[in-house]
Amino acid sequence: MAKRLSDVAKKVGVSEATVSRVLNDKPGVSQATRDAVLTALDVLGYERPTKLRGERGRLVGLVLPELVNPIFPALAEVIGGALAQQGFTPILCTRTAGGVTEGEYVDLLLGQHVSGVIFAGGLYAERDADHSHYERLEAVNLPVVVLNGAIEALAVPKVSCDELVAMQQALSHVFSLGHRRIGLLLGPWDHIPSERKLAAAQQIAARHGVTLDPDLVVHSQYSLEAGQASANRLLDAGATAIVCASDPLALGAVRAVRRAGLDVPGDVSVVGYDDSALMNSTDPALTTVRQPIEPMGRAAVDLLTRMIAGQDVPPDELLFEPELVVRRSTASAHDRVAPVAR
Repeated sequence: MAKRLSDVAKKVGVSEATVSRVLNDKPGVSQATRDAVLTALDVLGYERPTKLRGERGRLVGLVLPELVNPIFPALAEVIGGALAQQGFTPILCTRTAGGVTEGEYVDLLLGQHVSGVIFAGGLYAERDADHSHYERLEAVNLPVVVLNGAIEALAVPKVSCDELVAMQQALSHVFSLGHRRIGLLLGPWDHIPSERKLAAAQQIAARHGVTLDPDLVVHSQYSLEAGQASANRLLDAGATAIVCASDPLALGAVRAVRRAGLDVPGDVSVVGYDDSALMNSTDPALTTVRQPIEPMGRAAVDLLTRMIAGQDVPPDELLFEPELVVRRSTASAHDRVAPVAR
């Protein structure tokens, strides 16, 4: 008990006596100090006294799939800043291979008495994944908001980038440059944002009088290395342009083109998705579709804080329009008469 008082007092910058008064629910402590002590208790992993367990701290879980893709740290910065402005402290949870699972993070967050959870790029976007931990959140009526595509059964507010508009911008750009053998480098088969991108691409190709060649549609894990390996299949199929579902996939495609002895954009144009940090500094600077992460992140926080305040927020999806950013990785088409020899 003494160690707990000391740790919390040090974290908050108050006396151990003040911490003791809060834990014993005694008067004479301001509400701001009381909130700070309870938040510190949650952050440090200590159990609240029984009488205080029904009162959630001003903590919010932020669950991300990774930090390797620069879009996720950027999103965490936006959401963390918006939460802080509302008086909440984010608890950042990121999945790693062989590490803590998303379901285990949900258990951890529930144990910390969080006020709500924001998910970005979670298992809710994978049809074949285990979704039972979302049911646990629903069972305790905890406010939840998710970003970018979710299974239909998940009845929570959603904030997404409009995949139809994104694909329309990317494909219209490469079509305008004369490309007709356009490869699509997408995420996994069961990934809902990639499902949406593929459906949008089929619609847009039909408007241009083009049928998507199945050999020019490849599904991949979201990493530079997987993108490189998968892009080789598109080069073998004679793609003169490759439209990718993320910037790391696009960088992998650029590497594959170069290792095949070809040039970007002289022989093959490449388009990314996200406009994550440093994409204007790559060689060549990457043409990409920019997700509006600032307004999307702030919208997610606004929805969550309204739910925490007890307001009725319908489980609808807010769609935000992306922006095509044209740089040096795309150029006019040059006919490639045969697939790349390997």
